[in-house]
Amino acid sequence: MGYLIPLEVASAEVVIKKSRFIAYAKGVASREAAMIWLAEIKKDYPDARHHCWAYMIGDPKCALNAGMGDDGEPSGTAGKPILNVLHHKEVGDIMVIVIRYFGGIKLGAGGLTRAYSQAAQEVMAVLVTEQQVEMVKIGLSCDFSLEQQVRYWLKHLGGLVVKVNYTQQVVMDVSVPLKEQLTFMSQLEAEQCDFKCL
Repeated sequence: MGYLIPLEVASAEVVIKKSRFIAYAKGVASREAAMIWLAEIKKDYPDARHHCWAYMIGDPKCALNAGMGDDGEPSGTAGKPILNVLHHKEVGDIMVIVIRYFGGIKLGAGGLTRAYSQAAQEVMAVLVTEQQVEMVKIGLSCDFSLEQQVRYWLKHLGGLVVKVNYTQQVVMDVSVPLKEQLTFMSQLEAEQCDFKCL
């Protein structure tokens, strides 16, 4: 069964006691992708005091990988509240970054925790999501005359071509929604295409 994932980048801003908290949410598929995006945000906001973050990779009910960072804020006052919001929103493959511009008034540990949590909740409220679809990979080979037919089936079943090589036959690695796997394999069998699950 799938889960919700971000469809696009979302942003929201909260001002608390003159401090600006600018929150962004984006889909990420790995820790590496999350850290690359964090570096980009730091370049976009080099004068911000803090760039705090949390991410959750995989199904939010049993996330494979989660991480957080306080970026100089007191330990547990920024990354942890952001991650707590992610745990409750049931969205996976996501990262939230909250940028803080200090307004001159100290918020204290409790105030910071509430502020980062509020900023994360605000960005999650405007985030557009879509259902993540579980996909299966299939390797196949077919005659050149069937390539367009195979591509047509993939398009109509919500699949895609991952890789294609042309030898004496067309050799493809494709990705198909799990719920359409049997339909696609039946179509391949009917046309006498060789295939295997990868």
